[in-house]
Amino acid sequence: MAYVALFHSMLGLRPVERLAAERLRQAGHQVTTPDLYNGRTAATMDEGYALMNAVGWSGITRRARYAVHALPADAVLIGVSMGVGVIGTLWPERPQAAAVVLLHALAALPANAQPGLQLQVHAGEADDFAPATEIAALLASATEAGVAAEVFTYPGVGHFYTDASRPEHDAHAAELTWQRILAFLR
Repeated sequence: MAYVALFHSMLGLRPVERLAAERLRQAGHQVTTPDLYNGRTAATMDEGYALMNAVGWSGITRRARYAVHALPADAVLIGVSMGVGVIGTLWPERPQAAAVVLLHALAALPANAQPGLQLQVHAGEADDFAPATEIAALLASATEAGVAAEVFTYPGVGHFYTDASRPEHDAHAAELTWQRILAFLR
């Protein structure tokens, strides 16, 4: 059993994150899903950017820090798109995280990443938020730091391929992603 903090995308805390959290709970994990937008959600990427800018990065990360302050130091961090950016901010402050999962985007490995940390990345093969060159750089820095990194890229899928409410949803790739995450957390 792991303690998990699951950070939502720039579209807000929506059913896709709630369903993912429930799936993790059914596997025996304790899951926190911080609502970084205080209940507000967006339907489109443009609305999501506007909402993210309205809340502001300092407000988003302040809420994220508050949400994880009572979690064990080794809590697993999972981020979905913008949530990966949140992890990028919090990760250096939580170097004892047992594992980190990045969905639909990348975060830089912090300088204080602990050897043996487990890292898993899931992204569409042509996702602009996870370009192949940046994935290669992340893998190189992980190897250098002694971080155990796995990267899964999914051909032919869009940015939010795990989200059934989005046009780029791919049921097969989404299911495979969550099977891999659940196996990873075991």
